[in-house]
Amino acid sequence: MTAAQVLEVFRRCGALLHGHFILRSGRHSRTFFQCALVLQDPVATAELCGALVGKIKVEQWVFHSVISPAMGGILVGHEVARHLGRRHIFAEKESGKLQIRRFEVKPGERFLVAEDVITTGGAVREVISLVQEAGGVVAGVACLVDRSTQTPELGAPLCALFGMPVETFSASEIPADLKSIPAVKPGSR
Repeated sequence: MTAAQVLEVFRRCGALLHGHFILRSGRHSRTFFQCALVLQDPVATAELCGALVGKIKVEQWVFHSVISPAMGGILVGHEVARHLGRRHIFAEKESGKLQIRRFEVKPGERFLVAEDVITTGGAVREVISLVQEAGGVVAGVACLVDRSTQTPELGAPLCALFGMPVETFSASEIPADLKSIPAVKPGSR
């Protein structure tokens, strides 16, 4: 799947937004990928996740299971695992922190972390820490969209279906044009 085809799926689903957004990281941006609008469409989800699986280095990244951070990563992780015929588990919020509550991570079990969008990689790093604390190993990270301006340090290799660096700003450095637009927080935190 080409970059233009991926963008077309996002546009068709109304999931590529322009305006003033506060990202999960707290940074501000002019562009937002609202993956939930794509993931509500099972055909689009299967198409994008199937293309992502085609890019994952399954032969090099040996893993038994797929894990995702809640909320946005769950559908991506499940669909990636379905394409690969692997088990899928997820980490969910409890008292403001991600936890692996419902599932067991076996010692030495190897995981692929699947996420919808990565900007700073904060949720992915949390999941990687949880897997490691439970005795598991993370072989790699896969996401639909990498919107980082520089590849985040995750502690594992990253495979993105689509990369589109999106300029972000701290709350103290918001450009004048964004200050004149009301900020919205469409993310999951």
